[in-house]
Amino acid sequence: MRMFTAIIEKCPDTNLYVGYVPGFSGAHSQGETLDELHRNLQEVIEMLLEDSESQPESEFVGTQTIVVA
Repeated sequence: MRMFTAIIEKCPDTNLYVGYVPGFSGAHSQGETLDELHRNLQEVIEMLLEDSESQPESEFVGTQTIVVA
């Protein structure tokens, strides 16, 4: 079992949740709910991992909060 971290945003134009896995080309999807997005991302990642040429290019480390005056 492998774990991946996804970045999730909500598009103000479509009102859809959009998610992607940093450093994993092609690992992105969208959904009307967070549950739907989760299922869609899981399916995309599983398909990408089945393709031996599609592997994560980097490892997600974390986020930082940047304060700008």
